[in-house]
Amino acid sequence: MKTVLITGASGGLGKLTTKHFADNGWNVIATMIDLDLAEELKGYPNVKCYLLDVTSSENIEKAKNEILKDFKTIDVVINNAGLGYRSFVELSEDSKIDTIVNVNWLGVVKICRAFIPVFREQNFGQFINITSIAGLVNLPLGNFYHSTKQAVESFSECMSYELLEFNVSVCTVQFGNAPTDFQKNVAKCGDCNIPSYNAMMDAINEILNKKTDKNKNLTSTIINKLFDIAENPSKRYRKYTIGFDANFMKYLRRILGYRLFNSVIKKMVLKK
Repeated sequence: MKTVLITGASGGLGKLTTKHFADNGWNVIATMIDLDLAEELKGYPNVKCYLLDVTSSENIEKAKNEILKDFKTIDVVINNAGLGYRSFVELSEDSKIDTIVNVNWLGVVKICRAFIPVFREQNFGQFINITSIAGLVNLPLGNFYHSTKQAVESFSECMSYELLEFNVSVCTVQFGNAPTDFQKNVAKCGDCNIPSYNAMMDAINEILNKKTDKNKNLTSTIINKLFDIAENPSKRYRKYTIGFDANFMKYLRRILGYRLFNSVIKKMVLKK
């Protein structure tokens, strides 16, 4: 019976992925920052929940020690924990910048750093690092979210070289706006006295809400793909792009180059 560790498992995609793996015969180490949010997972005999804050090295180490007492091996780590912050650079807040960097970027780094020794001693394992369409292209008001996700892309590829000797694979997974609670929980800067900023925020919010509502089947597609990747780990470093939106943007950016792509986005999103 294989074992997967999933961060951010208390809600959204993390919780749904936890249930899917459990339903399909895997042991799931479901980690989260608040065990009170684990109520729905208690009915699964092959799901065990642990308190784990990806921003805290001490907490990660404590959780890791508890996990290794209960599980002799771990086959896959899915770095799913993440959050959004939609703000103009001028109006951004230090605390929110620190939080998104600590969760989306350094959280992945710290989890990988903690569990590489486990995989190395086993001589097998797989890291699946979830990024986003934001890891592929740059879009308006993505300043902080996109930069953290692109950092994870670069980090993952670099790390993959280090782990070849130990039969440990690394991949990233990118997709667009899925109908989970993620968009509802995105932090945003408020209205201001700069009309163009308010207009741009309204336009972006409307586009993303429409995309989220439209992508009704994307969540199940993502979960099924994550399971398939875990069941069939690639020996080579891979980037898996899921869904029409992410694939369309990836190929559009590749075909047009950054200058033309930038012009298209301005016309599509900003009407300029």
